[in-house]
Amino acid sequence: MKKLSFFNKIIFFVNSLAAFLLLISYLLPYVPPKSFATLSVLSLGVPLLILLNILFFIYWLLQVKKQMLLSLVVLLLGWSYLSSLYKFSSSKKIDETGNISVMSFNVRLFNKYNWKPNVTTREDIVNFFYNESPDIICIQEYTRGTPINLKGYNNYNARYTKDAKGGHTIFSKFPIINSGSLEFTNTGNNAVFADIVKEKDTIRVYNIHLQSAKINTEIDYINSQYSRDVFVERVKSAFIEQQSQVELFLEHKSKCPYKIIVAGDFNNTAYSYSYKEILGDDLKDAFEKAGNGFGKSFQFKFFPLRIDFILADKRFKVNGFKTYNDINLSDHYPIKATLNLNK
Repeated sequence: MKKLSFFNKIIFFVNSLAAFLLLISYLLPYVPPKSFATLSVLSLGVPLLILLNILFFIYWLLQVKKQMLLSLVVLLLGWSYLSSLYKFSSSKKIDETGNISVMSFNVRLFNKYNWKPNVTTREDIVNFFYNESPDIICIQEYTRGTPINLKGYNNYNARYTKDAKGGHTIFSKFPIINSGSLEFTNTGNNAVFADIVKEKDTIRVYNIHLQSAKINTEIDYINSQYSRDVFVERVKSAFIEQQSQVELFLEHKSKCPYKIIVAGDFNNTAYSYSYKEILGDDLKDAFEKAGNGFGKSFQFKFFPLRIDFILADKRFKVNGFKTYNDINLSDHYPIKATLNLNK
């Protein structure tokens, strides 16, 4: 440190703070929010912390300074975090035989309250579904007040369904032989499921929408001290609720005899307790197997947030994954996984 300029000492101090926070974040998937809610908020900032440490490493490397070892060591310790943030491999369909495509999309009530200037959002989303023609579609923030009709699809909860909350629906080109709702308490969020028959296989598809913090994501808003305090408190509360919702889901899932696909808006990142618990030991993240780039699924300025997921039973082979960042019809982007049923 003695040989560093005053400016570089400041840089190294900030570097040390970013490295420490990233190191702490490695513990987040193992810390229940109910036990330490404040720490769990850090999971949202992990993508930024990774990018900062990469930049610090490059900064010191270009100066051939040993300070580069700090971020390098921390990044290597969390190597799996890097693969969750960015994928260099592109989607490839190896074998079409037995493939099944699953799409997840938070449609934000089809722009019901005119968040976007597009007045044909609902029709554009329907056309998008027809053009892509996935076998299974999981929709979050779906309004049953103005339902859509997709020809060639069966559906669960697309219109009023007794004992099931609105806002979450599953469309399937394959027969649905059983379905239901988990009914999260004291919230509009929920999870629904459908047992779908594909040839000789029965597959359970869960469509999950975990608790939202209902925060304004504009940077100018978050920058104010009052707003930062509100942001932290709402995120803490939401993550505690998410833990209860995940526990309900896991109890329900434990009784399922079929191969499972989980899709939806987790309102959390791949570095969170909720994600780790849902993933468990029997599912795999389709993006990590066949995705490309950052996989950004939510419109947030300045750094990528991947909070929408498609997780598949490990007995599936992931042949492709796509994030539709060119589809600007919601505050989320649609995602699609191509899975293979052949063993």
